[in-house]
Amino acid sequence: MKTVSLEEAKAMIGKESGVSEWITLGQERINEFADVTEDHQFIHINQEMAKKTPFGGTVAHGFLTLSMLAKMGETASVVLDGVKMGVNYGFDKVRFLAPVPSGGKIRGRFVVASVDEKRPGQVLITYDVTVEIEGGEKPALIAQWMGMQFTG
Repeated sequence: MKTVSLEEAKAMIGKESGVSEWITLGQERINEFADVTEDHQFIHINQEMAKKTPFGGTVAHGFLTLSMLAKMGETASVVLDGVKMGVNYGFDKVRFLAPVPSGGKIRGRFVVASVDEKRPGQVLITYDVTVEIEGGEKPALIAQWMGMQFTG
């Protein structure tokens, strides 16, 4: 994460704040996510049945891919000078555009969409995030993600 002043963050609106490292979504991680969320749909965990689908094999849950934004944001988002804590504020938009095959690699591309000082020491930063699939024609997902940062 880059540490910036409020003025620097505002100057970044419309600009890319960073691109994360590649993250592999292997079958073990997919299976663990299925267990945690109790989403055991065959397309995620049964390789033999999944081979018969248009995907040709198992794919990561869309919510698993979405949850990886927290890790991606560690290197691709910005932190305001003097931040005490940050919280996930939610999403205005999420679209799942392409499945991530088991073993596929993803990374997040973050663009600062807005920086709003809600009150002194409380700043809402919104990112337009694109999660790319290594070698893929389409992104796995696009999202408009908000984080509230508390300073002072």
